[in-house]
Amino acid sequence: MSTTKYANAVAAIRAMENSLLSRNDLDQLIASATKTERDNIVASKRGSGAEELTLEGVWETIRAYAPDCRELEILLYRNDFHNLKAALKSMMAGKEPQGYYIRPTNLDLDVLYPALSAKEYGELPEYIRGTASEAYELLTRTLDGQLADSLVDTACMKAMQAAADRSGSDFMKRYAQLTTVCADIKTAYRCCRMKKQKAFIETAICGSGELDKDSLVRASLGGTEGLFSCLESTSFGDAAKLLAESPAAFEKWCDDVIMELAETARMQAFGSEPLAAYYIAAEAELKNLRIISVCKESGTDRETITERMRKLYV
Repeated sequence: MSTTKYANAVAAIRAMENSLLSRNDLDQLIASATKTERDNIVASKRGSGAEELTLEGVWETIRAYAPDCRELEILLYRNDFHNLKAALKSMMAGKEPQGYYIRPTNLDLDVLYPALSAKEYGELPEYIRGTASEAYELLTRTLDGQLADSLVDTACMKAMQAAADRSGSDFMKRYAQLTTVCADIKTAYRCCRMKKQKAFIETAICGSGELDKDSLVRASLGGTEGLFSCLESTSFGDAAKLLAESPAAFEKWCDDVIMELAETARMQAFGSEPLAAYYIAAEAELKNLRIISVCKESGTDRETITERMRKLYV
């Protein structure tokens, strides 16, 4: 949606991009010997007195500049539907859900759990209330948490695609499509490895304009070789080869293809796309920092850490 409506927001985001880590910064972090050294590298990039980068902080900043930009909400749908799963499982286990929630989220987390407990689904946003009702009924009837999770995950992808179509943003449409493709391929692979039955696979795979659901279901029933063969005949053949090599390599491909999409928004002066791209860039940076931290703690060599780094926006 190319409009001057978000011109000020885009200008602010452009300035904030300067504090994102560069490839050179990552190389220094990978070569660092201690956590203190890594903290100093990050602090020097952010500037003295700067707050720690968090997705909640990034989201609050973006929304402060563009509070009525509804298409950006799609970026948090995965968190929203995760929080629905967390609330449902907590309710079944008789536990408080707060420690299992992910933020930022579009949902009012103070309302979510009570609404589910009272079956007052109308208290929830329209895009998730039907799923909440269906997942609650399925979980209480079957006590099959894995099946309920699959239902919610598929509903999330469908909701993203529907919201992206309504937004009229080509960027958001592509984001929803790619997110669904990555989720469907990962789900199909897990179903193959776990030898899931057709009924479960049909619940777990969403389908999209990029990858046909029925084809994926049939391929999944044929095992991993059948799945790889199916994917190789699509535009995601390279992704299939990576998945055959290593699930971790495929995960990296998924993150990188989303970042490549974000890069298409860099030169846009107006519209919501640069705002979405900045959020995606912050996600990638935080993931890279987590990977470096975990790898350093486990003694992973520099070459391996470098191979695991996600694409950067700057």
